[in-house]
Amino acid sequence: MVLISTQKLTFQEYLNYQGESGVCYELYRGNLIEMPTPTAIHIKICEFLVYQFRRFFATHNLPLVAIVTTAVRTEENSSRVPDVVICTRSLWEQVCAQPGSAVLDFAEKPLLVIEVTSQNWRDDYIRKRAEYDLIDIPEYWIVDPTRPKIRVCSRPENEGSYSHQEFLPGAQVQSVQFAEFILSVNEVLYPPLVEDLILAEEAQLQQLGQQNQQLGQQNQQLGQQNQQLEQQVNSERQRAEILAQRLREMGGDVETEL
Repeated sequence: MVLISTQKLTFQEYLNYQGESGVCYELYRGNLIEMPTPTAIHIKICEFLVYQFRRFFATHNLPLVAIVTTAVRTEENSSRVPDVVICTRSLWEQVCAQPGSAVLDFAEKPLLVIEVTSQNWRDDYIRKRAEYDLIDIPEYWIVDPTRPKIRVCSRPENEGSYSHQEFLPGAQVQSVQFAEFILSVNEVLYPPLVEDLILAEEAQLQQLGQQNQQLGQQNQQLGQQNQQLEQQVNSERQRAEILAQRLREMGGDVETEL
């Protein structure tokens, strides 16, 4: 934890604070804290989680968003910046319409926050857990690639504070609020590039498109065959009618002759 100044800031001063470009800051009880520069694996994990949550929300038609670099106010003069924040779409649009920094205030509660551990990992396990629990965030994930494990904190029914489950490599991690959101722990801790996932999905879509095109061609061929059969049937029917007409003209018994 790197303190920027010994002079304490109010929450409003924090919102208006202009620090070094490209540096993210948290506020803890008035103390301005410079967040460490994330490692490559840290960024990769965050991108993977955001991608998976967004796909899940789109697939299940849920009015939710997964966002990064958005702060959450946790105390009177404290504000944290989780790696991933899950909130309603309407709440995010409301925050976007506000001037100043993107910060969820007390009345603007996220549904889920995720911290990927780095040098200040003790804050994630102890201090931030207590703060997120205090403001009643329903679910909190700690993704720890160094131990390695994923801890999911939530508040069981009729319980006053967080309890947690830990998911180790080889297992699957499941969201408490979104029961169908299940990921491989290995894939979260050692994620593929999102770009590769998009390419794989695009290739799958193209393959499905080709299969649909082939089915369309087959259906077209079947349609042509059915049309030909129908024409043959009609032709035979016409021949029979012509023959019957000739027999009638000749005075023969049609039923007997046919």
